[in-house]
Parts: sequence; structure tokens; C-alpha cells
Amino acid sequence: MKKLISTILSFIIIISLYAQPVERLIKVHVSPDHKDWTYQPGEKTNFRVSVTQNEELIPNCKIKYEIGLEKMNPMKKDSMILSNGSTTLEAGTLNASGFLRCIVTATIDGKDYRGLATAGYNPNDIKQTVSYPGDFLSFWDSAKIALAKIPLDARMTLLPDRCSEKYNVYHVNIQNFRDVNNNTVRLYGILCVPKKEGKYPALLRVPGAGVRPYAGDVAMADRGIITLEIGIHGIPVNMDQSVYLNLGAGALASYWTYNMDDRDRYYYKRVYLGCVRANDFIFSLPQFDGQHLAVTGGSQGGALSIVTAGLDPRVKYLGAFYPALSDLTGYLNNRAGGWPHMFDKNNPQHITDAKIKTTAYYDVVNFARQIRVPGVYSWGYNDETCPPTSMYSSYNLISAPKELWLYQETGHWTYPEQTEKMNNWLYEMLKK
Repeated sequence: MKKLISTILSFIIIISLYAQPVERLIKVHVSPDHKDWTYQPGEKTNFRVSVTQNEELIPNCKIKYEIGLEKMNPMKKDSMILSNGSTTLEAGTLNASGFLRCIVTATIDGKDYRGLATAGYNPNDIKQTVSYPGDFLSFWDSAKIALAKIPLDARMTLLPDRCSEKYNVYHVNIQNFRDVNNNTVRLYGILCVPKKEGKYPALLRVPGAGVRPYAGDVAMADRGIITLEIGIHGIPVNMDQSVYLNLGAGALASYWTYNMDDRDRYYYKRVYLGCVRANDFIFSLPQFDGQHLAVTGGSQGGALSIVTAGLDPRVKYLGAFYPALSDLTGYLNNRAGGWPHMFDKNNPQHITDAKIKTTAYYDVVNFARQIRVPGVYSWGYNDETCPPTSMYSSYNLISAPKELWLYQETGHWTYPEQTEKMNNWLYEMLKK
């Protein structure tokens, strides 16, 4: 029974990372008093709060609220009765760049309903906290040289039930990475290739956190783009969902902390190199035009998009939603760090010199320094999984052409229009 509960909880956590908020009967609306939710240091923020049902204010409802820096202990915490269903909370200010968040919980008929909003203070001035190892580039150059010596040994299995008149779909696996014990692991993914004879651009889709199957990006393939959607765990990506649930709750639970005290054995080494290896495979395809390659993903996939573009100069464009793994050491400097929050107050066992040193080689901040190609980035101020402080730490270091599409009210999710806009941008870039 305990294993079943753990499996179900794992699945719920994975789904919650990417799903839009579920509509609820009672809505708690919270918003800063600046239209763009952005302030200058020293400016005071007021948060407007209302509690509604059927768009009507609910009188005499009880709320609890807390105001403070993201993921930190609140600076202000209180409760009150809203006689007319609304109020304005004085939040104070920040005297430096960062984010001030207000979380409100209303209790109606014994049930809690939650809302939040976040005020940004001069976010374009947020600096990174993570160190930049002096041998960062040589470490990854050596890793790529070793990777290049491993044959692709690509194996492609046609999936007839997923093909259409316009494209073929394959389950693929290739040799990826040789670990310190000289064991070679494989990389799996779903490849979609247009059927019509010709040369095509390609899009690599890199995954968010978790363990799951993949269906491939058939929508972009239908538009004439070769697409490769990969997994990161060295297992087939077309098995029954139950397999992934069991792995996520068992052998691959908290994989992001595996061997974190050793830069050569850390779990993400084969993941990052796997993204480069996926590009090797794309370049081996006779249908690829040999030039137009983009990478995209969200959360862990947003991180991997930046990492891949930073590692591999063959990538020409990137699109990243709310990148994780960014400025992980924020918590060691009294501010929020990026997912997976391995250095927050709940994980004292990870706060060691060896682990802090290792993560510097894998922090997205240090790959953002290497970006040389155009990119679009998109997130919201209300993200509780990847705090905006951590994401701006990377974004502000990117010197290449860049655009930030802000949807302030979003959390760790995207609007359909937001995703469509990104896909259209990628398509336009690849079809140039």
C-alpha cells in the first residue's frame, strides 16, 4: 500500500509541474498595484485581494496571508476578515533587485482556496550567486571529445500506428555516454520525419523533470520539420505508463541528486551529453538540411535548451520556458535558488563543499554565459517551482540576441497561446 501511495504521489507531482491551474468554485484574486507588476527599489507595493464566487465578492470571508521573498520565510504574516470580500494589503518594498510575493488563503465552508501574486523589483539587475569554475570550458570540452569517440550505433523502429500521410514516426535509440566504469548507456527518443523527399530543418525537444513516455512532436513534423523528442534516463520512451510511475517512485526518485558530490559521476553529466548526442544523430539523418537546428523545452527542458545551445554550436536557435537548474546556490545567499532546490533549508544533507562545487559545472547560469545564438525565453512572476529570481540570474548573463516573453500572472505553466507563439517563432526561424 505504501508503494502504491508513493507511486500515485509521484505521478501527481509530475503532472502538477506542467498542468495549468484547475478552475475552482471559489477564486482568490491577488495582484500588485502596478500594471506590469514591476517596481523600482524603494517603491512600495500594495497587493489587491478579492475573493469571489461566480465573479461576485464573498462578504465576511476569512483570509490568511503572508508576504516575503520567494521561497523564504515571510516578512509579514497575518489573518483578517474581509467584510466586503476585498482588501488592499500594504506589502512594503525591496531596496534591491528581487521579487516580493504575497500568498493569500481564504477559508470558505471549511475548505481552503489559495491565490498569489509577485512584484518584481528591477529584475534585469539580478546577479548570479553561483561560482564560475576556472576549468568549466575545458571540463565540458573534454567530455564532448570523449563522447565523439563513441559510435552512434543508431537503431530506428518504425511505429506504423503513429505515422501519417505526411510523416513517419520512429522509436530510436543510440549510444550515448561511457561512465567512469566504462559502461555505455543509450539514449532513447521519438523521431518524426517528413515523408516527402527533400532536406528539412530539425527541432530537438528536451524533456521536463520526471519519468514518462513520449509521443513525439507530430505537429511540427506536419509542418515540415524533423523533430526528435528525447528522454534522459537511458530507457525506452514507448513503454506502459505504469513502468515510468514505478521507476519515478523507486529507482529514479530524486535522480537529480544522484552522485552530486562528484562532477564526473553526477546524474546530469550523461543527460547534458545526451542532448549533444541527440544532435549528432540529427546530423546523421539524410533528410536533415545540415544547418537549421533549434532546441526547445520547459522547466528541466528549459534548462536543457540553454545547456544544449551553450554546449553545441550546431544549435542555431533556442526557445526556453521557465528554465530550472538555474542559480542553485541562491539559497546559500539568503534568496531563492532554482529547481530542484537541493540547497534549501529542507535539504541540509546536500550543503557540502563537494556538492556545491559539482553543481557549479551543471548550473544553467554558467551555460547561459556561452550562448551565442538567438533565443526566446518565457515565464511568469508567479512561478513557485522555478522562482523568477533564479531564471533572471541566467537570462541577465546572456549576451546573444534574446527576447523575454513575460506572462506575469503565470506560474509553472503556459497558456496555449503562449506555446503556440513559441512554436511559430521556432518554425519561422527554422524555415529561413
